[in-house]
Amino acid sequence: MPELQSLRLDHAPALLVFEQENRAYFAATIPDRGDDYFARFDERLRALLAEQEAGICYFHVLVDPAGAVLGRVNLVDVADGAADLGYRIAERAAGQGLATSAVREVCRRAVDSYGLTALRAATTLDNTASRAVLARTGFTVTGETRLSGRPGLTYLRSLRP
Repeated sequence: MPELQSLRLDHAPALLVFEQENRAYFAATIPDRGDDYFARFDERLRALLAEQEAGICYFHVLVDPAGAVLGRVNLVDVADGAADLGYRIAERAAGQGLATSAVREVCRRAVDSYGLTALRAATTLDNTASRAVLARTGFTVTGETRLSGRPGLTYLRSLRP
């Protein structure tokens, strides 16, 4: 069973493999990270870990028993008790309920570990899998948006009891 772990520097090799192997798959539904992301991967990872240490963001990886990264679930732009949720699951692990279980776990951590009271999310209209995950995990549609020029929806989940 995959385990959700807080992002650490020693995840770097497996995380890079995850991003490289799934680049085209992700680009079909979300904006591509661009070549610079891969060229400066180590530098970018260190910057993310500094943001995490400062409590600005909380990054997570979904790791299988062999140490391979199967997904990422992140909380970014933490402020005033809220954060933006983002996630991506490897193509080979899609359709197995991993995104739903990982998002549920991050919602629990958002309350228990990070003291958050609300999470925001957004996805494109054509990303039906992501829309289903958000619906299954208690997010409600709050409006319309454009993501990299594509029509999308914004969501909110209150974490208050």
